[in-house]
Amino acid sequence: MATGTGSGKTESFLVPILDHLLREQARGELGPGVRALLLYPMNALANDQLGRLRELLRGLPAVTFGRYTGETPQTRADAEPKDLQEAIANERVSREEIQKEPPHILLTNFAMLEYLLIRPQDAGIFGHGSLEFVVLDESHTYTGAQGIDVSFLMRRVSRELSEKPLRFFLTSATLTGATGDDGRSAAAAFARCSSAT
Repeated sequence: MATGTGSGKTESFLVPILDHLLREQARGELGPGVRALLLYPMNALANDQLGRLRELLRGLPAVTFGRYTGETPQTRADAEPKDLQEAIANERVSREEIQKEPPHILLTNFAMLEYLLIRPQDAGIFGHGSLEFVVLDESHTYTGAQGIDVSFLMRRVSRELSEKPLRFFLTSATLTGATGDDGRSAAAAFARCSSAT
């Protein structure tokens, strides 16, 4: 989706993901394992989204979530008091918590995701083979050499982390500055180019 800031890009992927998770819960199938991977190019964006998830998921205790970036403390005891005060019951606050009980929704960035795929201590995070959704927010930033790296990473994620075909969401407020039909065409061209890399 290519559309302006504040026009509902976050809802365009969060609503279908939450709907899917709540339907799983209603069928008694919402077991452990990461279902949705939300990738942000900067920690500031991941932090902003974390605050949004806290608001949205406060009344949905069965849906778990967590942020795993360079800022994530190793243990809950290492967390800043402010972060602990703002955290809600279904949030995984530390790396240790995410490693022990992987959340349904995991926020991270592509550099950290590469580490998660190779470090032994993080091996269990995706061990359930339950990944179904991948969101690349601000997808216009993944161009050039970085775009190639992310493209290869997404291929690896598709092969190794899921037993089902993944559903990808790419969003951008500034993809070639286009909106409407031009924005959809630009996003489609970007996705085709990325998948061909």
